[in-house]
Amino acid sequence: MRRAFLLLLLGLWLPAFLALPAWSAELRVQVNDPQNRNGVMRFALYDHAAGFPTYKGRVAHLDVPLPKAGHVEALFADLAPGSYAVAVYHDENANNEFDQGFLGFPLEGYGFSNDARGFLSAPSFASAAVRLGEEGLTIQLRLSY
Repeated sequence: MRRAFLLLLLGLWLPAFLALPAWSAELRVQVNDPQNRNGVMRFALYDHAAGFPTYKGRVAHLDVPLPKAGHVEALFADLAPGSYAVAVYHDENANNEFDQGFLGFPLEGYGFSNDARGFLSAPSFASAAVRLGEEGLTIQLRLSY
């Protein structure tokens, strides 16, 4: 009877333990020295080249209000180890759009992980990708205005 009870408990709890994610890595992204403290900093996370850096290609996003002083920080948690790229822009007027001027030139600050740069377009996923291990990672990036 006692053995049957223990097997029943094991049968009830084992699936719950197996359902827990096998990862809990965190990617912390810091942006230093924004041009001003207006609006919101919008971060997007990508885990593959397809769709980078488009709205539809992102796997996660965070909107972070700018603090009165110091750096702006986004924390992406519960990630599987692997390659990720981050795109960020400073939505100074908080209109939820990356404002562009004549010929598509950016009117708001933007940046990518690894401080990757493109020529007349966004950089490639490969140039912006960082390797996230189980221990987590903190990266810093600069904005171009």
